Amino acid sequence: MKKRPVDIVVISDVHLGTYGCHAKELIKYLKSINPKQVVLNGDIVDIWQFNKRYWPKSHMKVVKLLMEWIAKGVQVHYITGNHDEMMRKFSGFKLGSFSIVNKLVLTVHGKQAWIFHGDVFDVTMQHSKWLAKLGAIGYDTLILINSAVNFCYKKFGRGPVSMSKKIKNSVKSAVKFINNFEQTAADIAIENDFDYVVCGHIHQPEIKSIETENGSVIYLNSGDWIENLTALEYTKGKWELYRYEDDMYLQSYNSDHNDHVDMLEKKELFQSLMSEFNDMVASKVSK
Repeated sequence: MKKRPVDIVVISDVHLGTYGCHAKELIKYLKSINPKQVVLNGDIVDIWQFNKRYWPKSHMKVVKLLMEWIAKGVQVHYITGNHDEMMRKFSGFKLGSFSIVNKLVLTVHGKQAWIFHGDVFDVTMQHSKWLAKLGAIGYDTLILINSAVNFCYKKFGRGPVSMSKKIKNSVKSAVKFINNFEQTAADIAIENDFDYVVCGHIHQPEIKSIETENGSVIYLNSGDWIENLTALEYTKGKWELYRYEDDMYLQSYNSDHNDHVDMLEKKELFQSLMSEFNDMVASKVSK
């Protein structure tokens, strides 16, 4: 497969370790690009629900692909989110081309991009974390039911539907939350003279200009790999929103990742991760 050159790729809300994660599709996407810089903008691994012991091999392959990029010297920034908030204790950690941060400011062709996950704007996260976690379980269950419904639809020759999207688009409070989130991010970015504000968290992919009486900013959201299967790409001075559903070539591409949903025990997973990490460190030391 010929790889597309990309200056910056932003991926968020992969939620590895959950039933809704489209890891196989993400693997195809990652193998189709050749990025100079990678921003993992939160909720890559869903630590909240990690105790389910659900970890298919395809989820492990996503981690291995990212580690291969790091080993090759690709700049990879891991921005912490709410579902992987345990990583926040390691904020400031750096190893070679890999770093863990809570927020990031990148200079992109002379313009400032302010990048963070976005859960700081979520009132539920700030004041009722138990409710947010309960909601995450309900969301994952909805995705699982949705998968079963789409399986049946496919048998009858019908296209897939997204229950969560329909709920988001039809419930006024959900629409209001998204609008408030975008406006709040834009207001703060404008006050601090940023040219771009890049978020994740709300699973709502977007690129748009937001203007206020104090100025304007380009708001970007990388979406997710649960329902939208999207990422942000910056190439040749322009931001674009990548949508897997529009990539007919990748959808038809016969990858070698059609493995069964095998489970890895926590001990086996930890050993595999540590082995990959040690190999990466060893390769750095030997150079």
